[in-house]
Amino acid sequence: MLRITIPGGEMFDEEKSKFWVVKGQTIELEHSLISISKWESKWKKAFLSRATRTEDEIRDYVRCMTITPGVNPNLYYCLTADNVREIQAYIDDTMSATVFRGDTGKPKGTPKPRTSEQIYGAMVFLGIPFECQKWHLNRLLNLIRECENLNDGGKMSRKDSAKYMSQVNAMRRAKHHTRG
Repeated sequence: MLRITIPGGEMFDEEKSKFWVVKGQTIELEHSLISISKWESKWKKAFLSRATRTEDEIRDYVRCMTITPGVNPNLYYCLTADNVREIQAYIDDTMSATVFRGDTGKPKGTPKPRTSEQIYGAMVFLGIPFECQKWHLNRLLNLIRECENLNDGGKMSRKDSAKYMSQVNAMRRAKHHTRG
């Protein structure tokens, strides 16, 4: 969870030609699967793609991340550059001590965008409880990746599989005294 203070400010309503004040507030944010699901349902595109986002999309994602109840929707127009940097650093944080072999910290090509539904599907497939949808997203993605690695770890290479089957067949021949 991230706690930030948005300073508020004076806004101008062009329709009413009137100034009004937005009171500053400290809010709590969570970068989670729930937040991404809310954002994707509104914008109809994958949040995890490398596509650039508009200011409205960024502002709306901060709104989707907000877990503080009753926040004035106009407060998000008062986000400062420091607020945005702090939020981005929080989003980018791995939130995990897990390091995967072969990771260099550099992005590898352009990964296939994963949608919230695909992540939920992976959770169901891997038996990850739905309470994890509230975790920091990077931590959840690390868990999914680790579970996938553990599942793949049980597979033998073709060479090892052929060697194993040869040994099994040799044991069967010896036990049943057959040639084949």
